[in-house]
Amino acid sequence: MRRLFVLFTALLLALPATAQSVEQPSPPIRQTIQGQIDAMAAGDFTAAFTFASPNIKTMFGTPDRFEMMVRQGYPMVVAPREVRMLELRRVAGNLWQRVLMVDDAGATHLLDYMMIETPEGWQINAVQLLRNQGVAA
Repeated sequence: MRRLFVLFTALLLALPATAQSVEQPSPPIRQTIQGQIDAMAAGDFTAAFTFASPNIKTMFGTPDRFEMMVRQGYPMVVAPREVRMLELRRVAGNLWQRVLMVDDAGATHLLDYMMIETPEGWQINAVQLLRNQGVAA
């Protein structure tokens, strides 16, 4: 599992840094992210797994393995005290929704969610934890 997490993170870091703001916010994208966060906060990782893209579902295979990866690599998304959707950007042709989260201890975290549109609607294709220098809640 750790190897998958390291590989997943390495792939994300290889993405080009050029970003372009998308002018209109996307409520469906934000609802997808919030839906997954709400499911995890309720302890329902089976429901949270449904918000993941086919690639993520293939990579982790089961909601249990997905839960293990989230709890180990992204504990701040399990039950954040606050979630604030920031800008939606296009990077190398992909849509990334930036999200600020405040965890239970009051620490702030910036995450980027790569979103893809599928026949089932918007789904989460990757999550990248960003350095949040100077971020205040």
